[in-house]
Amino acid sequence: MSMPPSLAGRLRLPAIVSPMFLVSGPALVTACCKAGLLGTFPALNQRTTEGYEAWIDEIEGALGPQDAPYGVNLIVHGSNKRLEADLAVTVKRKVPLVITSLGAVKDVVDAVHSYGGLVFHDVINRRHAEKAAEAGVDGIIAVCAGAGGHAGTLSPFALVSEIRSVFNGTVILAGAMSTGAHILAARAMGADLAYLGTRFIATKESMADAGFKEMICNTSAADILYTPAISGVNANFMRPSIVAAGLDPDNLPAHGKMDMNNEARAWKNIWSAGQGVGSIRDVPSVADLAARLKAEYEAARAGL
Repeated sequence: MSMPPSLAGRLRLPAIVSPMFLVSGPALVTACCKAGLLGTFPALNQRTTEGYEAWIDEIEGALGPQDAPYGVNLIVHGSNKRLEADLAVTVKRKVPLVITSLGAVKDVVDAVHSYGGLVFHDVINRRHAEKAAEAGVDGIIAVCAGAGGHAGTLSPFALVSEIRSVFNGTVILAGAMSTGAHILAARAMGADLAYLGTRFIATKESMADAGFKEMICNTSAADILYTPAISGVNANFMRPSIVAAGLDPDNLPAHGKMDMNNEARAWKNIWSAGQGVGSIRDVPSVADLAARLKAEYEAARAGL
């Protein structure tokens, strides 16, 4: 186990609320941090770099020293034309945690390390984990089968063990986790932190459309489709949202290569979620949900 000193003792639960495209904003992030969870958001949820920095202003203005730290997600992909500008703002503002996706680049890691920030990188297999370790990241997020968004297909039992064999830093586990017991299970499997996304889409503070939240509460794991046809990279989506968009989930047209310039259009009405939707049946406030997760976590630990 390896917890960065800058996070040790600052979280009420060993959990990160993942950065969700078109869902995570200042209200969700600050509510999570105030509840003792590490809240994050994608820089690209704001349309401009100036807007991204304005969100940092809003979040930092709402948080105090007693709150958990926050983080941002930077997409390290050739089609993300804002990466250089967003990274410059990230360094200027000394964002505590940067989560990188779709590319582990040493220059990005070094830039964040220059001011003492942490870099966690998400992976779906051992080869990607080895590349992330070579780039010098502080943590690796194992995005396993059943995770919302861009996900892998490996069992967490397999992927966490393989990452541990090649990496001595912080390991974070993602994939269909919705309860406090799931967080405890992630710890028991050897992860330092759990990574929860879908459960927090269905909260009062998320930016998700009301219909999106309702659909999450009315679906199960069988309603989740894993496909590259929506964005060009394999990801999990809710079948009912595909049907509502006028498409046949079983006969989707090919997408072509991923292009971040088109991502917002692709994800606006076709909604992503993980296989953990079957255990989500309400839309609480973040504070109420965090308290519930904490109680479930302690009950599960006591039960063991």
